[in-house]
Amino acid sequence: MSRSLKKGPYMDAKLMKKVAKLKSGDKDAIKTWARASTISPEMVGFTFGVHNGKDHISVFVTEDMVGHKLGEFSLTRKFIKHGGKIQKEQEVSAKQKDN
Repeated sequence: MSRSLKKGPYMDAKLMKKVAKLKSGDKDAIKTWARASTISPEMVGFTFGVHNGKDHISVFVTEDMVGHKLGEFSLTRKFIKHGGKIQKEQEVSAKQKDN
């Protein structure tokens, strides 16, 4: 369910303070745990360290990301691969063809 238009997009207050403070200074990565925070136009060009539950993933914000959430770009689950016995057989046969 989306947020009310009357309220506007959610932006973490502490995160916005960090962005405003960093605008005058250098462009180091800003560590944050605010995955639900919406990306605003003021954040474009900065690198954020978005926490995924284990560590901080570096996310460089571009113009295309405005309006999305920070958490969308820091995945919380690691995809290994699909398959099983059949997939392993196909990989082995593909390696043999390459050699």
